[in-house]
Amino acid sequence: MTQRPLAPRTRETPPPPLHAGRARVLLRILTIVSCLPYLSLKIAWIAGSHVGIPDDSTLLDHPTSMAVANSATVLMDGTVIVLALLLTQAWGRRVRAWLLALPMWVATGLLLPIMTGFPLQLLVGVISGRSPGSADSRAFLDGWVFGVVYSGFIIQGLALGTLFALYARDRWGHLWQGALRDLPPSPTGPALRAAAVAASVLAVVPATMHLVWAAGSTAGLNGTRIAERTPDFYALQALDALFLAAAVAGVLLLAFRRTGGLALKVPLALAWAGSGAAACWGGWLSIASLGNVEEIADRPTAAMGLIYAVQMLVGMLIVTLGAYFLAERSAAAKPAGTRA
Repeated sequence: MTQRPLAPRTRETPPPPLHAGRARVLLRILTIVSCLPYLSLKIAWIAGSHVGIPDDSTLLDHPTSMAVANSATVLMDGTVIVLALLLTQAWGRRVRAWLLALPMWVATGLLLPIMTGFPLQLLVGVISGRSPGSADSRAFLDGWVFGVVYSGFIIQGLALGTLFALYARDRWGHLWQGALRDLPPSPTGPALRAAAVAASVLAVVPATMHLVWAAGSTAGLNGTRIAERTPDFYALQALDALFLAAAVAGVLLLAFRRTGGLALKVPLALAWAGSGAAACWGGWLSIASLGNVEEIADRPTAAMGLIYAVQMLVGMLIVTLGAYFLAERSAAAKPAGTRA
C-alpha cells in the first residue's frame, strides 16, 4: 500500500486568516454570558453573601478555605472568557499553540464530564424519582444552584467547544486530514506504542475501581461517600470509566493503527476528550482530598487518593503522547524556522 505523506505547507501558502463571522461572534457572546451566573455567585460568596447556601451548610465551617477556593474558580471561569476572545480575534492566531491548547484541554476536561454527567443525572432522577444532587444540596447548597450553575457550564462547553473546533480547523486542520492508513512511518513509533501500552495498563486500575463502585461495591470508599450513594452516583462512576476507556482507545489507535480506514480525527478526539476528563477530574479530586477534613468519615481513603492520582497520571500521559504526535506531524508539514 502506498503511503501518502502529509503535504508540506510552504511560506507561499500560509494558513487562512481568521474570519470572525456572525456565528462566531454570537458564540463568543453566548460563552461570555453563560459565565455570568457562576461568576456572580462566586463573587457574592467571596464578598460574604450566603445566597444559595443553607444555614447549616458545611461550607460555612471554613470561610477562609471557601474564599480561597472560590477565588481560584473565579479565575478558572474567567479564563473561559479570555479563551472565547482569543478564539475570535485576529491576535488569537499569533498565540503559541501550547498556550492555547493547554487551557482548552483543561476546559474540555472539566466541562465535558458536567456536560454529559448532568443530563445523565437528570435522566436517572426521572427514572428513580429523585432530583440530581438532592443529597448534596441539603448539606452544601440549595437545589437551584446546581441547575443554574450546571446549565451555564453546559452552554459554556457547547459554545466554547464549537469556537475551538472552528479555530483548530482553520489553524491546524491539515494535521488530522486523512485516515490512519495515510500516516507515514515514524521513527518514534516504537516509543509511542510502548508508552501507549503503559498508559493502558495504568488505566486498568482506576477504570476497574470506577466500575466496581458503579456496580454497588463499597470497597475503598469512605463513610460519607458510602452513606451518600445514590442512583446518579453509580451512573457517574460508569461515566468516569467510559472516559478512561475513550482515552485508552484513542491512544492505542494512534499507536498501532490497526483500523486503517478510520479517520485520523476520531482517535485524536477520543484521546483529547478522554484524557482531559480523566486527568482534570482526577487532579481536582486529588487536590480536594488534601484538604483539612475534621470528620474521619469525610476523609478520602488511601484507595480513593490512589485512584484519583493514577487517573490523573493516565490522562496526563495520554495527552502528552498526543501532543508529541501532533508536534511531529507539524514539524513534517512546515519548513524549518516557522511556528505552529
